[in-house]
Amino acid sequence: MYTDEMARAFHSIAHYAPRKFSLTVIDNEHFLTLRADEKQFMSLNYEDKLQAVEYMIRAKKALEDNGAIVLLVREGGKE
Repeated sequence: MYTDEMARAFHSIAHYAPRKFSLTVIDNEHFLTLRADEKQFMSLNYEDKLQAVEYMIRAKKALEDNGAIVLLVREGGKE
């Protein structure tokens, strides 16, 4: 499901991500999961957190614009 066009769109917005923050794309056959690490996010300052949220929204939209169904999840934190 994760096509070359989706990969290009996702990587084309990487410059929006703040330093020390990244998303992982997981191909689940019928949909994609964007996974954000909670520890990375929580270690950011306020401005970088806003930038990270904007990046997550842009990443989700870029993938959806290329035909993907996208689930955004976090990893880490207290269970």
